[in-house]
Amino acid sequence: MSIPDYMQCAEDHQTVLVVVQPVGIVPEDEFFRIYKRITSVAQVSIRDSQRNLYIRYRHHYLPENNEWGDFQTHRKVVGLISVTTCGSAKEWPQTSDRFHCQKDVFGATLYDSRLLVFGLQGEIAEQQRTDVAFYPSYDDCPDVEKRVEDFVESIFIVLESKRLDRATDKSGDKIPLLCVPFEKKDFVGLDTDSRHYKKRCQGRMRKHVGDLCLQAGMLQDALVHYHMAVELLRSVNDFLWLGAALEGLCSASVIFHYPGGTAGKASGREPSLAHGQGQAADAGKRHRPGALTANGISADTSSEIGRAKNCLGPEDIIEKYKEAISYYGKYKNAGVIELEACVKAVRVLAIQKRAMEASEFLQNAVYINLGQLSEEEKIQRYSILSELYHLIGFHRKSAFFKRVAAMQCVAPTIPEPGWRACYKLLLETLSGYSLCLDPKDFSKGSHRGWAAVQVRLLHELVYASRRMGNPGLSVRHLSFLLQTMLDLLSDQEKKEVTQSLENYTSKCPGGMEVLTLPDGLKLPPVPLSKLPIVRSVKLLDLPVSLRPHKQKGLLENNMSSKSPFIYSPIIMHTRGEERTKKIEFRWVQGDVCEVQLMVYNPMPFELRVEHMGLLTSGVEFEALPAALSLPAESGLYPVTLVGVPRTAGNINISGYHTSVFGVTSDCLLDGLPSVRTSGCVVEVIPSLPRLQLSTSLPRPFSSRLSSSVSVQLFNGETQQLTITLENIGSEDLETLEVTSKTCNTKEKLFGEFLSWDLEEAVSQLPLKPGQSVTLTVNVKVRLDFSGGENLLQDLNDDGISVTGLPISSPLRQVLKPRAETKPLGSESSKTDYNHVKTLEAVMTFKYSGGAGKMEGYYRDLSLGVHVDVEPSVFFTRVSTLPATRTRQCHLLLDVFNSTEHELMVSANNNQDLVLHPSECQRMAIQVAKFDFHTLPQPDQEAVRYTNPKLLEEERLHAQASMISSTLGSLSVSLSLSLSLCSSSLDVVVNGKPCDCDIIADCKVGDAVPLEVKLTNRSKNAVGPFALTVVPFQDYQNGVQNYDLQDAVTFIGSNTFYIDMVKPTENSACMGALLFLYTGDFYLNIKFQDDSAGQGKELPPSWFGLPSVHIKALEAPIEAGA
Repeated sequence: MSIPDYMQCAEDHQTVLVVVQPVGIVPEDEFFRIYKRITSVAQVSIRDSQRNLYIRYRHHYLPENNEWGDFQTHRKVVGLISVTTCGSAKEWPQTSDRFHCQKDVFGATLYDSRLLVFGLQGEIAEQQRTDVAFYPSYDDCPDVEKRVEDFVESIFIVLESKRLDRATDKSGDKIPLLCVPFEKKDFVGLDTDSRHYKKRCQGRMRKHVGDLCLQAGMLQDALVHYHMAVELLRSVNDFLWLGAALEGLCSASVIFHYPGGTAGKASGREPSLAHGQGQAADAGKRHRPGALTANGISADTSSEIGRAKNCLGPEDIIEKYKEAISYYGKYKNAGVIELEACVKAVRVLAIQKRAMEASEFLQNAVYINLGQLSEEEKIQRYSILSELYHLIGFHRKSAFFKRVAAMQCVAPTIPEPGWRACYKLLLETLSGYSLCLDPKDFSKGSHRGWAAVQVRLLHELVYASRRMGNPGLSVRHLSFLLQTMLDLLSDQEKKEVTQSLENYTSKCPGGMEVLTLPDGLKLPPVPLSKLPIVRSVKLLDLPVSLRPHKQKGLLENNMSSKSPFIYSPIIMHTRGEERTKKIEFRWVQGDVCEVQLMVYNPMPFELRVEHMGLLTSGVEFEALPAALSLPAESGLYPVTLVGVPRTAGNINISGYHTSVFGVTSDCLLDGLPSVRTSGCVVEVIPSLPRLQLSTSLPRPFSSRLSSSVSVQLFNGETQQLTITLENIGSEDLETLEVTSKTCNTKEKLFGEFLSWDLEEAVSQLPLKPGQSVTLTVNVKVRLDFSGGENLLQDLNDDGISVTGLPISSPLRQVLKPRAETKPLGSESSKTDYNHVKTLEAVMTFKYSGGAGKMEGYYRDLSLGVHVDVEPSVFFTRVSTLPATRTRQCHLLLDVFNSTEHELMVSANNNQDLVLHPSECQRMAIQVAKFDFHTLPQPDQEAVRYTNPKLLEEERLHAQASMISSTLGSLSVSLSLSLSLCSSSLDVVVNGKPCDCDIIADCKVGDAVPLEVKLTNRSKNAVGPFALTVVPFQDYQNGVQNYDLQDAVTFIGSNTFYIDMVKPTENSACMGALLFLYTGDFYLNIKFQDDSAGQGKELPPSWFGLPSVHIKALEAPIEAGA
């Protein structure tokens, strides 16, 4: 016996062997369909008995193995079922002859046989025969199982008769010597009458009877016979048969202890309830097979006790197996028996969960020499060893023998290597080496298994799939190798693997489809998420000029309703929630959106990523792929991926796709737990128009705003800025608003900095895509450069021309120079005052349109205006001169040109003043005095108890403060000269208003009308007043003559009474003068407070009294007088 049966187990010793074979030409599929139905009858309950007969079917069995039937009866073919196809009666004789020839092969051991004929009809088919069954076709054979059961019962009858015959003690008859095939030549010439020989014959026969009892369901009798055989055979040192007796004892004990079997196939031992013997089958389960006597009468409890006494314990079973195997090992020709015994012992140890002892049996089985085995037999042997190692939990050892079997499939000695079988066996080794074909499961947790062995195995899978002619599988396995083993490969291995991958993908590009193998196994896609490695994903907001804003009042309520608490210090979130968290900013439909990835190239060479784009869900998205070239071991490298959302809604950035080495990969962020992200869901709002801004002024080199202009102006200069707004989007521009805000408020700005007229631009709306609109903005700078004049030279009257001052003014003041002076043209003076002030403002263009406007969104575009303001002229000194009118005065200004250009200074009603660079000149400007209407009035109670002189000083200081806030830092005296009085007095002489520069003419002897009008400019009522007019003459030498009773007389009284005058009202009093002599006369008007009869004289400055100059002329002599 050279071919072992690796599927044998201990319970097979109680089975009878039936061979099912085709006769003639039988379709293979039809044969195995009938064979499957036949093998379903694996256990039959014998009628009139509570015993079961177990059947073991084989469709192929070597006749040489049948010769070992006496050694172990379960190896003897006792039944034959032949299946044949016979189409006509003519073929029947030939078919019958073939059937008989087939019986002759196993004729010496057969108990019974059957022939199942399919397709034959007619007279022959109608004959009733016990050994032949006729069926019209393979589909029309309903009673095949019934005939098989009858056939099994007939086998049982023969088996039972043989058992009884051999078990009967016939002391007078000579017991034959049972031999195995290789022993027959050794026993020739032996003394058959010796006591040693007789004991050998008795021992072997006892062992043989034990086998028959075990097959017949007599478990107790079998144990007794095995024990007796062991004692007899041990006494004569018949080691081969002693081993068989021990193995039989072990098998019977295993059947007793493990009724479910050790093969792991429960279906092989399920009873077939024949002839309604269901209750008998149940009884068999209760009492175990063999718990009956020979005549079928139920045994009492003593038999059960006896059986348990003869049965080996679990520990003893293994010891006896070891002893039996050691005896088998003494015989070279018993290698198959030894190997099969090892397999049986391993299956028992697997049930007992004694893996280490089982591995010892398997290790012994590995070294059993079975002679010259064929390649197919070697493959089968290694495969069975792998399965057994897997059975005891030695998965890596199992994978090792499975891989050896795979390599045996493509051994050099095989003419046609079986690469498909090799590939299939290699796939089965993956689990043993802690490998799986799904990269998601393999990447969980830390690395498991021996990396070097795993890499070797993956390379073998790649090579086997290539030899199979399937480069797609090679690409998939190489991708898996790169993805999962990248960190474990050396630099040289990385180069070799990538080169191989490129070679394979040139023939068959790799993708993300699932590959299905012929046996149904599916290979999941392998995304190359490590080429390159992505560390973080960040969604970028749109540029500032393109960001959408929600109209106020339309903001959404973003309060979360997940928790009933307003605030909780416990942060309840997971990484999955972090990925699905909605980002605060928004994207716009139709605009290019950006996602920034921080990537790293782990390869020792330059990595080229041909295509890299975004994977999205939620809205229609057009990804714009990018091509990358990352240097070797680049470190973190920013990569920006862009795309355009085509619809509105919530978009989820689920991952990215790459194309590396010809493999297209879809890398999902959910499968990359190491990637950091602040959220991947963002809202896409409906489309909005887009404006592009261009200006007529140059832009600065650097600015924090996207658009800005820079210009340099002199103080007081105005520059026009032309702004062109072009609609470069796809939506109409429907609304446009322009606002401005000055950024630096430290500088004091006079007037409007930026001004424009938006009506013309708004009239051109809506603005279609591609159209533009122009807006003109006036940039005017008026800043206060006061303070710089203190660094300049003070001017005096000597050598300084005073422009704009009327020469006729009688009261010209002489300005005295300061004590300290500087050289006018010195370089230090120029650098001190030549400083530049900066003025910045931001213009905001708020616009909207399209579907986004309907949702309440708008955009704003900002333009920064940067102006460097240089001082143009300095007014280094300011003073005043009385003017010819009481309500006006002359403002004297020392003007300095601080620029490098020639300037012309113009003032109202004055000639132009030309100033050369760094030149200073004085100019006089006639200005109106200030009118104070808003000065706070003192409390009446305070006025009553306060000195009038003190009240006057407070009023003067208040006026001076207001003027200083308007003109800058001026002295109190200068401020007072520029202020109007709270109550003004107008004097009209002879119908002519009088003021400082007006001389009223009159004739001697004529009555000169005099009108004095008081106007109240304050907020409170004034008066009553007593007004006295006193004439005098000024000799221009400091002497004034008031004794003019003989020269001037009043017609009426020179004192007038003015009642209370309300605010903004006036009161006038009339009188007349008579000049008796010619000359220049002046009038001095005095006021007295006439309230409550106080008679206090009031200061003239309260009323701004004009200087009244009257010139009395000689009356002309009339003709004919």
